[in-house]
Amino acid sequence: MTAKINQAEGVLRSIPPPGHAAILPKNGESNVLITSALPYCNNVPHLGNIIGSTLSADVFSRYNRTRNRRTLYVCGTDEYGTATETQALKEGITPRELCDKYNILHIETYKWFDIGFDYFGRTSTPLHTEICQEIYTNLGKNGLLEKQEKAQTYCEGCQKFLADRYVEGICPHCGYEDARGDQCDGCSRTLDAIELIKPRCIVNKTHTVVTRNSSHMYFKLDAIQSRTEEWVKKSWRKGKWSPNSVINADGEIIDARTKGGLRPTPVTRDLTWGVPVPVKEGEDDQGMKGKVLYVWFDAPIGYVSITANYTPEWKQWWFNPKNVRLFQFMGKDNVYFHTIYFPSVELGDGRDWTTLHHLSTTEYLNYEGGKFSKSKNRGVFGPAAKETGIPASVWRYYLLSTRPETADAMFSWADCIAANNNVLLNNFGNFVNRTLKFISSQYNSVIPDGGDLPGALSVNDLADSDFISDINAFLKEYIDAMEAVKLRLGLQIIMLISNRGNLYLQSSGLNKALMTENPKRCAQVVSRAVNLIYVLSALVYPFMPATSDSILIQLNAPARVVPNVLSTDILAGHHIGQPEHLFKKIEEKMAEVWKEKFEGIDKNPQAQAADGPDAAAATTSKRKAAAAKKAATKSETAKDTGPKTPQALALEAKVNEQGLLVRSLKGQTPKTKEVEDQIASAVEELKRLKAELAAL
Repeated sequence: MTAKINQAEGVLRSIPPPGHAAILPKNGESNVLITSALPYCNNVPHLGNIIGSTLSADVFSRYNRTRNRRTLYVCGTDEYGTATETQALKEGITPRELCDKYNILHIETYKWFDIGFDYFGRTSTPLHTEICQEIYTNLGKNGLLEKQEKAQTYCEGCQKFLADRYVEGICPHCGYEDARGDQCDGCSRTLDAIELIKPRCIVNKTHTVVTRNSSHMYFKLDAIQSRTEEWVKKSWRKGKWSPNSVINADGEIIDARTKGGLRPTPVTRDLTWGVPVPVKEGEDDQGMKGKVLYVWFDAPIGYVSITANYTPEWKQWWFNPKNVRLFQFMGKDNVYFHTIYFPSVELGDGRDWTTLHHLSTTEYLNYEGGKFSKSKNRGVFGPAAKETGIPASVWRYYLLSTRPETADAMFSWADCIAANNNVLLNNFGNFVNRTLKFISSQYNSVIPDGGDLPGALSVNDLADSDFISDINAFLKEYIDAMEAVKLRLGLQIIMLISNRGNLYLQSSGLNKALMTENPKRCAQVVSRAVNLIYVLSALVYPFMPATSDSILIQLNAPARVVPNVLSTDILAGHHIGQPEHLFKKIEEKMAEVWKEKFEGIDKNPQAQAADGPDAAAATTSKRKAAAAKKAATKSETAKDTGPKTPQALALEAKVNEQGLLVRSLKGQTPKTKEVEDQIASAVEELKRLKAELAAL
């Protein structure tokens, strides 16, 4: 097939997709280092885990590649610590065997979801031990470690000190009989294991558990607090962090631990599965021999050691703050450790680290009116997503469209199906398929000459100035959103662009009659529509890479960058591939089938949660499901009445654009009077447009 593509500089993508040969930063260029929170290696991830870190980071990684930036995305399993040891005990295997098992399950799950790491490693490697021990040693050299003796639970049967999760007992606050040594599941209070009444060892409940003093090394966070706070405020401003549990929108540190004065925190544990505390032969071990480093000390170092396992030149990424920007993705419960704890360790280490530039956090994704629960097998976990037959691209779209960026979100099967049928199939897929099928059937799959020269289309074009201006404005909004790591907004804009493409085809009257009566105009419309599809292939790549690949195959075109403006880059005479549908309809009745399949042991989570905060969420989910069903029914009815008029399509586009403006204004902080007035005005205009549309 003949391929005629604009080869001008800055059109085609030159940065390879994730997972190719090791890429290194280059001085003077934009180099982006991305990490997602390391998942614990004692279970499989659920959908909330995936959207909270790995999938979101993958989207941003792929976006930067569409901007031809040198990009490295690393992640891996967090394998040390008490959680791993206790899970291994439950399963009757060694910690190493457990980690080998779950590392494979994680890799398989992420691969199915098309999550493209450059390297997915693990923390139980020799390089991890080496780097952790070096940082620990540097803290000691810099006078930031101190030995403390504290009372700790000791099992006389096992003849060893017990880490918090090895102890259970009665909660001193609520009387719950199976409280863990770190937290009570009855009242959610944080505990110290020595507080438990009638403590028992989880290895053998008949063993006698007593309290003894144990020596541990503590990192003097208090000695470095002023430097840490200065760094937090500087990085918050430079990296434009979104408000989180450590620092608010006004740049005020609100973390209670920091406001109350940081205290020395333990960096060693009485365990066997972990990074051994470094002890030099012939030197006083200060009672540290046989202990391991605390998991929250070694876990953030995992990003570094995983990079070291990826390339021996890892220091070019991690000791290069002038040329590398670090973006980190995680759930809200990990913020303190990435903004206060680990940056303090880096400052205390004394070397010139590449520190956090931008922090992207999410709230929680809940499931059908309740919560995901592995113990109750409630919700979609790991590889089970593919059992539904829903393609990975659709999963990615729905999860990202509901990404809990500012508040907890609720997974709903009805919403998921509506997203596929009403947005992906009827909007995005319709535009691509309608255009390419017309070219295939009417032009023998060859792009006609519409008279446009290669390069940017003029906003002063006599026929399509509004269309070109609208697309250019959307492209700017998309780039602005993605640069600010507002991923959900970026995805919304893509769908507005495809909707504008549908409107363009409708208002231009693209059909056989136009081809006969005005062949020049028809060729022009086809050329511009196919080039918009080429742009969409780049825009959608971060969110749905398989969909992007399918579009490129159908276009018979190489991967392109995200442009600043709409341009003619697929040229006259280019031969496209075979058009195919990007998405398939999902029957609405499958919502109940999948709810039944994944509802787990608890058959009535709404009733169980009636007295708690999830009750409102359950009601909300029902309302959303009903609304989605109503919207789907309305959509089917609309289709039965024939094609929409150009006036209706134009109004729909305006409603979508106005809705986007309202959401954008509501997301602005701080909420000044001027912003509040703008919101009120935008909402009124949205109501007016909706009323006008309803009256048609």
